[in-house]
Amino acid sequence: MTRPNRPDHIRLTSHPEPDGKARMPIVWGAPTARERGPVIATVSRAGDRNVIGSHGGSYAVYRALAVSSGALDPIRRPDLTNTHPAATIGPFPQWSEPRRIVSLDPWGHLIADSFQAEIATGVDIRPTIAVTKARLDLPELQDAIRAGRLQSDGELVHAKGSVAVVKIAIDPVWYLPGIAERFGCAETTLRRTLFEQTAGMFPELVTRPDLHVFLPPIGGTTVYLFGDVTKLPDHSTKITCRVHDECNGSDVFGSDICTCRPYLIHGIEECARAAQAGGLGIIVYNRKEGRALGEVTKFLVYNARKRQEGGDAAAAYFERTECVAGVQDARFQQLMPDTINWLGLRRIDRFVSMSDMKYDALVAQGIEIVERVPIPDELVPADAHVEIAAKKAAGYYSPEAPKPQDLTSSVGRPLDKY
Repeated sequence: MTRPNRPDHIRLTSHPEPDGKARMPIVWGAPTARERGPVIATVSRAGDRNVIGSHGGSYAVYRALAVSSGALDPIRRPDLTNTHPAATIGPFPQWSEPRRIVSLDPWGHLIADSFQAEIATGVDIRPTIAVTKARLDLPELQDAIRAGRLQSDGELVHAKGSVAVVKIAIDPVWYLPGIAERFGCAETTLRRTLFEQTAGMFPELVTRPDLHVFLPPIGGTTVYLFGDVTKLPDHSTKITCRVHDECNGSDVFGSDICTCRPYLIHGIEECARAAQAGGLGIIVYNRKEGRALGEVTKFLVYNARKRQEGGDAAAAYFERTECVAGVQDARFQQLMPDTINWLGLRRIDRFVSMSDMKYDALVAQGIEIVERVPIPDELVPADAHVEIAAKKAAGYYSPEAPKPQDLTSSVGRPLDKY
């Protein structure tokens, strides 16, 4: 087997040069892509790097396996011909407004054009956002058409139930000072904790205080837009939105112990109807399996709940999670509004969610929510009523929006209040 070429210079760690400056510095929050500078996470030309981490999030390890096996040349650069976005997104004022976006690169889908000259000279600059078009084809949508809840129009909703969407994939790009501010801690504390809790996987977190952007090895976000995307900049457009956190067992395989897939399908129906009425529907799908505790932990909690004396009960729902995981919910939601800000939104007319954590995080970022839409009782699976009852009893869910005088931000708020 032929061993692939190796990067020109790889070090276990590095330290900033005295009075040194990155060849292409990043100025977070700048008003244009060129003024902001490119995000360069290449491992093939260390001198160009201006961030911590590497492209691909959690898939970077699979890339390493491909290189190890000789299937991938580590210095190969992607050919970005014809990969440009299939729909125009932005720019919007929020892209350069202070503190609005700290967990993604707002220019990440435009780098092939914005840095065409640098790419042509061999600089390895890669997109962190991709925008394409597709159709969603789900059996429940066929049921919705048969039941009359959804009408086929031949353009957005097709006769057999498929729905046309603009689909956007977003990899995480963290601006560490902004992340620290959102979570109410010092940047040095955040960097040290990230270094320690990844067992030293990213030494530059502590050795390179001059690098403020980090590409974490976590899953990203997918956005599905329903309707005419050119209406995004028009603030009179009626927006229906569901922010959904990943649940593989329910979303993909239809497990009936929770309401995740039913609520997701309900959100998709609401988004399709909003688009047909001249507005826009938005599904934001975040990779945060098992409340960001992971699927192994989630299944352990399922076992503990089912085997406890008296059987599964709402009163012990969160207690069993905390016994296994040490925390009731690790999703938090402080970073979630970044995607909404990236889309240029300042108002959501119909928010398809009862989660106070999501509501509070959005409102704390200055996003108005006019109405909250709960899941209809008839869509809740029989085995999932324990979940709904537990969340309502714990104050985790609210079917109606709190009054303004009752609103408190979710930032820094104890999770046991949800």
